[in-house]
Amino acid sequence: MKSFSMFVRKFALFAGATLILSACDVLDDNDDVVSNPPQATANVQVIHASPDAPAVNVYAGGSLLLEDFDYAVASPRLTVSAGDLNVDVQGILPDGTTPSVIGPVDLALNANFDYTVLAVNAVANIEPLVISREGSAIADGNFRAQVVHAAPDAPMVDVYVTAPGADLSTSSALGTFEFKGDLGPVDVAAGDYQIRVTAAGDSNAVVFDSGALALTSGLNLTIAAIANTGPGDAPIQLLVATADGSFIIRDVNTTADLRVIHASPDAPAVDVRVNDAVVLVSNLAYAESSGFTSVTPDTYNVKVVPTGETEPAVINENLTLEQGTFYSVMAVDLLGSIEALVLTEDRRSVATEAKLQVVHASPAAGVVDIYVTSEGADITELNPAISGFEFKATTEGFISLPAGTYDVTVTPTGAKDAAIGPATLSLSAGGIYTIVARDAQRMDANDSGLPLNVILLDDFNVLQ
Repeated sequence: MKSFSMFVRKFALFAGATLILSACDVLDDNDDVVSNPPQATANVQVIHASPDAPAVNVYAGGSLLLEDFDYAVASPRLTVSAGDLNVDVQGILPDGTTPSVIGPVDLALNANFDYTVLAVNAVANIEPLVISREGSAIADGNFRAQVVHAAPDAPMVDVYVTAPGADLSTSSALGTFEFKGDLGPVDVAAGDYQIRVTAAGDSNAVVFDSGALALTSGLNLTIAAIANTGPGDAPIQLLVATADGSFIIRDVNTTADLRVIHASPDAPAVDVRVNDAVVLVSNLAYAESSGFTSVTPDTYNVKVVPTGETEPAVINENLTLEQGTFYSVMAVDLLGSIEALVLTEDRRSVATEAKLQVVHASPAAGVVDIYVTSEGADITELNPAISGFEFKATTEGFISLPAGTYDVTVTPTGAKDAAIGPATLSLSAGGIYTIVARDAQRMDANDSGLPLNVILLDDFNVLQ
């Protein structure tokens, strides 16, 4: 049976007068306490389902409702006053501006209804999709689900919710729908189920398979099919929104994706062997990178050995690879102290920004400062973008930059003399970029590793 953990985020929830439901006591003309009648309310939940959009801030009734709200996440369900609610969704751009990308728009909320507001479509055509259902009690032993097609590039599909392993050719689809369509809500007996999505009219063309799921009584779910921006062949994944937040169900066959970068300046070309028997990467020379390879999520013994050999293993580690995760594994440091530096990466492309990752893999460089400036800028009077950057440090993921041409300069920390660069780099919106500071290849023990250089990965385009 598949198990999953709740995807937990912290939200900044600020309630304006239009959002807070309160029972306030007032005084009548005789100074007697009179209780206000309860206000009519509705429930609202927000889902970020635009696959190439940046994180957003969501305002409701003029108050900040959700801050830095990112893709593939749902807010908790919030109780608000029925009636008109003004909603404004503002994209967070890398230059610090926050233009409205949806709205401001007025939503008419009926009392005792549940509303799900999804930001859907690619960012160039982003729009709100509002799904509603009347609130009512769920019978004991049942759960409730409403399914939404929120993946802009996925075709019309059939959705099957069956007992695990049921033959789809003899099963009835829950329904057929296209992008922005929805099915349900339906109340179903709690139990073990399997959700499969197929091309419309073809039960053999399965594009998503959840595997076996345990769905418990009392759940009130919105299940959104959203674009898969991670590893694996499935075009979609399922975002399951509960009363408290959301979690992701991936296709049961979703892989982990792994690449290897050789960044040990005095090590020979190497093979990477997995569980001894499989050569995952062959004859990888210094400063080279393999492409991403899809592997079944599991724990593997990984050995790095000279090309064509089975020993000595200069790196011998057990590596746990999780479903739906990208990994970059770098062999770093000099051969006598070589080790694996493992990075997990969010490689979702964002149309409004370039994403840049920096890795310090130069043992000769020591602690450095990194300047990211406009082309031709003099760094003498400028502060570094990253200061005190130590060997084996990373930016801990990708940082967002406006598209453009930049000079990247690396100096000893506190100094202005360039150890690397300035390297002129062109960064495009939607691009993914990784720059690795490295030594020159060392041919013997007397080599200093100078001059320093870089390994450019992913979408880099170096301007000469």
